[in-house]
Amino acid sequence: MADGNGAMRVIRTRRRLPTAAAQVLLGFAWLGFALGLAHRGLADDGPRWAALYPQDARREIEGADYERYPGAGVLYCRSDGLPRKAAAAWLIGSRRLVVMNAHNVRNRHLAPIRDIAECFFQIGGRNYDFAPDTLRLGTVPGAMSLHITDDWALVDLAQPAEGVRPQPVPAAPDLPSGSEAVPVVMVSPGGHANYPGQSSLEVCKIRQVDPPSEDAIRRVRHDCNNGYGGSGSGLFDANGRLLALHSASLAMNSRRAFDIEYHYGSALMFEGGLLDAIRARIAAEPNTR
Repeated sequence: MADGNGAMRVIRTRRRLPTAAAQVLLGFAWLGFALGLAHRGLADDGPRWAALYPQDARREIEGADYERYPGAGVLYCRSDGLPRKAAAAWLIGSRRLVVMNAHNVRNRHLAPIRDIAECFFQIGGRNYDFAPDTLRLGTVPGAMSLHITDDWALVDLAQPAEGVRPQPVPAAPDLPSGSEAVPVVMVSPGGHANYPGQSSLEVCKIRQVDPPSEDAIRRVRHDCNNGYGGSGSGLFDANGRLLALHSASLAMNSRRAFDIEYHYGSALMFEGGLLDAIRARIAAEPNTR
């Protein structure tokens, strides 16, 4: 993330990383876009040297995938008057409610980096403006910083999306905390800057589920490839159930083997405060959704 002086910063998790070196290595998949950089992919015939891990099994999302993951959308934000692809975002539980990362609009100190009114949501080939007054961040009142497990935001569309189905409201994950490997699919409707396609899908694994934070949301560490612009990607189980929202990656674009302490991706589970907020928002206006 960039602060007011353009210096790079990171969001810290509530759990302490094991060493200061690990903290230095922490880098977010959205850094380039927080600085207003345009989304860019590698040429189809160019080297794919920039993946996070030596293995790279990503492929473009196809028509049948959108049937399986119907809420997949893309957040665009304007910079210098031009719309630029910023991150993945999800239509969940209704044709109005969008779920995304809070770091799209706030830095780690919760200072604004852009106004949600400068952004729009694209799904089903159409663009939809947001209702800015409906923005809800995952941080609690009085918070001084943004953490992995509260790096979420809810915001309504100004009008319901047409011709699409929202992603079903996730059931609370039944994954226990611990380090048992769990196969998942990372769905990235906005793609990644280190991948030549406009979107991507990859079969990968959750490698560890950390203990819950005070808002009962757990961080998961995964080995899914990611790149700038991939924030907000969804992690789904084998049955197509949405489990977690990708937030950050360690040592971006290093093409090194996964390491549970020094080189992994972080996502927050759809549970606790996030799941409660989604359910409450949907229940508040049942006749308009």
